[in-house]
Amino acid sequence: MSMFESFTKTELYAMLAGVFTASLIVSNIIAGKTFVFFSVILPCGVIIFPVIYIVNDILAEVYGYEKAKRIILLGFLMNLLAVICYNVTIWLPAPVFFEGSEAFSIVLGSTLRLLIASFIAYLVGSLVNAKAMVILKKWDEDKLFFRCIISTLFGEGLDAIIFIFIGFFGTMPTEALILMIVAQALFKTVYEIIVYPLTKAVIGKVKALPEN
Repeated sequence: MSMFESFTKTELYAMLAGVFTASLIVSNIIAGKTFVFFSVILPCGVIIFPVIYIVNDILAEVYGYEKAKRIILLGFLMNLLAVICYNVTIWLPAPVFFEGSEAFSIVLGSTLRLLIASFIAYLVGSLVNAKAMVILKKWDEDKLFFRCIISTLFGEGLDAIIFIFIGFFGTMPTEALILMIVAQALFKTVYEIIVYPLTKAVIGKVKALPEN
């Protein structure tokens, strides 16, 4: 028996909301560290952030745009709550024996500029990705691969443009900024191409589930 067969679509919707939200919060924590990939600097958030777009594709394909939008907005609110909790925790005075305050602040703290960039990029990119999936499905329901990749390319492209432009404009040469935008969008899109067989299999299993 498949692991999906013991759930209904309604039950799995709640589980996908949990995966989506957890992946978003984790990606924003690890995005504070960068790594070098073929001479291009990328935030470590790209490791898990594509999972958000894969779940986004599943939600839009199976449940429709409105239900996908609810989880996108839920993810936004939960991430905002997490950021508020981080900053309150950083602000609270630590006991004298605690030696990790500075490291804690570096990892979980963030500048207002990067927070604004992250929130706007996430909302625009995620909503465009979901909307593109639905529009392309009406145009041709049989081309799932085409829908997944094109919607991700649009969503990831806008996400990268907004986040990097707002977050880093003026801090590096324009050429490096453009290269970073293109590299991040392509990295995430290639990631989804690689895991497409898994995305397709999950969508097929979920579609076959009973509604309630």
